[in-house]
Amino acid sequence: MRSLRRSPTVVTLALILAVFVCQQVATTVGLGGLFALSNPLLARPWTLVTSVYAHGDVPHVLGNAAALALGGLLVERLTTRARFHAFFVAVGTLAGVAEVAVVGVVGPLVPWLPPGARVLGASGAILGLYGYLLGANRLTEWVVGGVELPPRVQLAAGVVLAAVITLLTASPNAALIAHFTGLLLGFLAGRGQLLSPTGSAEKRQPTVE
Repeated sequence: MRSLRRSPTVVTLALILAVFVCQQVATTVGLGGLFALSNPLLARPWTLVTSVYAHGDVPHVLGNAAALALGGLLVERLTTRARFHAFFVAVGTLAGVAEVAVVGVVGPLVPWLPPGARVLGASGAILGLYGYLLGANRLTEWVVGGVELPPRVQLAAGVVLAAVITLLTASPNAALIAHFTGLLLGFLAGRGQLLSPTGSAEKRQPTVE
């Protein structure tokens, strides 16, 4: 029980559940929209964080919880609790900001896109965890490191890979820009072993191949 309480994945799942309950309460008094990230970004600055943990409905929560349970438990073995939480919030926030910013610019120019975006959900952050596993994976290290690709080529490969995975996992109402951003940021962080505590990168190499 103590180990579960110390698990950053379990703590994150608990936070997601707690925020979802708060959403339901807020919705009953007409304040459910206070959790979603939208333009202008600084009008409600708290949504930069709350939008990462908030969700639209029960299936949304359950789907992300299942994905987080799998990816989170793998990533937390490679890092510290503080780094895990900081990474989750940072990637989730940047993914949400990217979605809102891009849709805000492109939406008015494309007939089938909405002119604005309201983003909530942990998908971007969770895909960042999977991107990290992919970037820091021993197989990826062997392939990329073995051919000594220049940094720009590695970046281009990461962009292509994130785009392909995003399209393959696309679904109705999905925040594709946020998903792409989370995957790419996670992959780049994995390539740089960003979550590995100083001096222990070799000991904490991912074992998933």
